[in-house]
Amino acid sequence: MNGFGDKMTNVSVHLAETAKDFEAARALCREWLDWHWANYPSDWPKGADHPMDPENFNAILQDLPKLHERPKGGVFVGTVDGEAVGCVMYQEADAGVAEFNRMFVSEGGRGHGLGGQLLDHMFRQMIEDGYRKVFFSSAAFLTHAKAMYERAGFQAMPHPAGFPEDWRERVYFMERSLP
Repeated sequence: MNGFGDKMTNVSVHLAETAKDFEAARALCREWLDWHWANYPSDWPKGADHPMDPENFNAILQDLPKLHERPKGGVFVGTVDGEAVGCVMYQEADAGVAEFNRMFVSEGGRGHGLGGQLLDHMFRQMIEDGYRKVFFSSAAFLTHAKAMYERAGFQAMPHPAGFPEDWRERVYFMERSLP
């Protein structure tokens, strides 16, 4: 209890290790996918070759433990009062460089600073894993997320060579050094 008689909120973040942790991350990713399509701009491309195509996305979810296998990757799950409400994951992109993706905090988990805590835990683990830099890509319509990434020290970076021209205005890339 706090001084006002209200129950304290318990917010925590941990590295996924158990089947239950990975299933919680998968469930959050499915929720994120649903949210994505509910908010997806109507004038943007769709189709089976879309990176968020539900069939392709669900196939990726089955491989989460392998795609983000320790010691070069990881999946973090964030909880509020014991309920899994956020996740983020990363893997090696190149020597000393990690890429993170599928960062999501459910609507019920927002307002507790969990997004920042997920990033902080991930950064600490990446440094421990020997990474010097991290990058990600995201959809331009997710403006609320971009502001959080900027507060976390990310800066714009160029699109990688060969990135489809049709998507350049719709997707941005950001990077930051790891101390």
